[in-house]
Amino acid sequence: MPIAWRDAMSQALYGPDGFFVAGTGPADHFRTSVHASPAFASALLRLIVEVDATLGHPYRLDVVDVGAGRGELLRALLSTVGVSGEPAARPSLRERVHFTAVEYVPRPDNLPVEIHWTDEIPGKINGILLATEWLDNVPLDIAVHTADGWRYVLVDPTTGAETVGGQVTPADLDWLITWWPRPTSPPRAAQGLTSPDGTSASESGFRAARPAEGSSLTARSRPGCPETPNSDYQRAEIGRPRDEAWAGAVRQISRGLAVAVDYGHLRDDRPVDGTLTGYRGGRQVSPVPDGSADVTAHVAMDSVASAGAEVARCAYSLVSQSEALRALGADGGRPPLSLAGSDPAGYVRALAAASAVAELTDPAGLGGHWWLRQPVGIPLGPAVAR
Repeated sequence: MPIAWRDAMSQALYGPDGFFVAGTGPADHFRTSVHASPAFASALLRLIVEVDATLGHPYRLDVVDVGAGRGELLRALLSTVGVSGEPAARPSLRERVHFTAVEYVPRPDNLPVEIHWTDEIPGKINGILLATEWLDNVPLDIAVHTADGWRYVLVDPTTGAETVGGQVTPADLDWLITWWPRPTSPPRAAQGLTSPDGTSASESGFRAARPAEGSSLTARSRPGCPETPNSDYQRAEIGRPRDEAWAGAVRQISRGLAVAVDYGHLRDDRPVDGTLTGYRGGRQVSPVPDGSADVTAHVAMDSVASAGAEVARCAYSLVSQSEALRALGADGGRPPLSLAGSDPAGYVRALAAASAVAELTDPAGLGGHWWLRQPVGIPLGPAVAR
């Protein structure tokens, strides 16, 4: 039975047998910046140190990772956090930092005891909240623009087949009007589909579900999604639930910084056909919401940023990952060739490190991710401001 995409995604990703709840975790299916290189965690640690200094080196510094997977990022941070550069009279950062992973799955058996585990974002955060590729998996509704306006897209969770549903609610229509530009041309017809109210495909402007895409992708960072036939219709991914999720996260911060790292788009560059897709076993596949694959859609980053700023009442920074990492000292530059003569082993290590950073900063890949940084009660520091 067809249901709303938001309900289908919620069950497929976070239900009892959902993709993020069952199995060994998302790391077996796609590659994120956290998995790509230790340089990502090192850059975030520099940001954590700067936030700590801005907060006056508090007795407790919170580091909260939302959508923590199996704790990979916090493990990496825990292994690198140290005492470098801190006055001896003050407790070290390692002594003061409080790591919290937020995830629906049960706590992994081998997680270090220093990392706390919960299924809800804690309140009164004094420090930094990290959300790396979390918002793209916040379930949302899909809409299609028909002859009589925006209507919901319904999906059969077992097959991925889509049909046209009812008209969108006033709240979702307001979001679409504000954040997803109205189509400038009449919708074209897809073949062989009817909506639940009997409207033919030629009237609804709807199209068939996406076919599977057999590729060798190992990351979810590819801009756009597979080309599909009959994709001239205007589809929209209603990002209001992501706005609400981000605003709720920012609201839990007393003082500090919220950081969202995700792939997304801005209002002037919304994809006509949407970005909904799936990933399984390192391959991009059709987004069938049956729990066997990741189902994801790019994030309307400017909408999310606006929602967070309304809560924080502070200016935000929105830059590409390549810009953000370079500001934090990860530039991906090749080591000087002269090092190969004086220290061959050191040159090889430096070259490998540069290659890892280059992957993180490649604009056509992970470097094309957006970094949204929302301060709460603190100014934008040098590595935060654009």
